Amino acid sequence: MLIKLFKQLKTLSHSRWYWGSALFSGIALLSIALIYQHVLGERPCLLCIQIRLWVSLFVLASFVGFLVRHNPLMNSVAHLSVVLIAGGLVERSYQLLGTERGFIFGDCGFDLGLPVWFAIDKWLPSVYYVETACGYTPEIIFGITMAEALMVFSAGLLLVSVGISVASFLKRSE
Repeated sequence: MLIKLFKQLKTLSHSRWYWGSALFSGIALLSIALIYQHVLGERPCLLCIQIRLWVSLFVLASFVGFLVRHNPLMNSVAHLSVVLIAGGLVERSYQLLGTERGFIFGDCGFDLGLPVWFAIDKWLPSVYYVETACGYTPEIIFGITMAEALMVFSAGLLLVSVGISVASFLKRSE
């Protein structure tokens, strides 16, 4: 049964549907964040912008994965990239949730901490500019906050991406 599961994951790892749904998910997350910011007036904090950067990287990796899905080596590299991105997303989402719930105390200022040559907050301020201090995230639906939803999404993404990444390294047995 486990072998059958890995064979299905191996097939999925080269699928345009997998990479397309990953790409769509990332774009949807960014769109929702921008709707909350520009339509609903929820100003983003430092951790929110850092999460946006991880999601933007996820969108880029998913796009590249979609393009290289038929090349086994490049496909595996794309999957490993998604695993690393998902790990970073889990860490930042945990920090955001901890700050919101009060079990993590940290300094959350207005400086993204990016190098001078990568001033994305200056290039695209409507997307990546920190506007408020950390402390809370808005409720999305049924009392679920954005931090809670991000934590669940990023943990799920990490689990799925690890499984598919491992399967992508298996040799085809056809």
